[in-house]
Amino acid sequence: MNDDYSKPISMAQSSESSALSFSHLSHPELLKRRYDNLKLLSKCYRELYWALLEKIKTHYRDYLLEYGVTPFKEHNDVSENKNKSSELGQSESLICVFVGCDSKAMPLTSFCYLHILSDPNQKLYKPCNYVIKCAESGPIRCGKPILRSSVSSLCNAHFEKAQKHISTTLKKTRINVSSTSKMVPKLHIIVTEYIRHIQMKRRKELSRKKSEIVAKQENDS
Repeated sequence: MNDDYSKPISMAQSSESSALSFSHLSHPELLKRRYDNLKLLSKCYRELYWALLEKIKTHYRDYLLEYGVTPFKEHNDVSENKNKSSELGQSESLICVFVGCDSKAMPLTSFCYLHILSDPNQKLYKPCNYVIKCAESGPIRCGKPILRSSVSSLCNAHFEKAQKHISTTLKKTRINVSSTSKMVPKLHIIVTEYIRHIQMKRRKELSRKKSEIVAKQENDS
């Protein structure tokens, strides 16, 4: 073994106990030396216990990451899983069960990270709510899995994109976010600026449709 706890343990005694070992010991002195040795031995066993416990935690974590299941199962279940994996050549828990996906499944689930939202039993992830495109059937959202505890409900890429949009809007309203001399912008200013952008897009769309209708009428005539 190459672990540190497999090396010989030095029983370092105190100076008083070592002095007692070189002379004739009375009964109280003998009891004191045995008590000191017992304390040293107890300390060594405690250190060995915690070292072994940390080693078990490391092996248990590696096992979960590799196989996706806990090793503490009944012998029959383990033998059945081994037989199935030997027949298929690979354990089913290692591959995502989503159709057409060959990625490795996450621990304690049958889906990979990209398809974890397909698991009806999971409670840790939710989809990104960033609107990519507006269609006739409704807005098309990003849908990438993010942690349910995320407050912004956006993935990292779209969170940065939203931050850029906000900073651009604030610059158009002549508010410098990095400046500490100016007050923090209020919500109604940001909302007003977004409404102005939406109205501008609608006007452009209406003018484009009108021009198309006029051109079509001229062609028909």
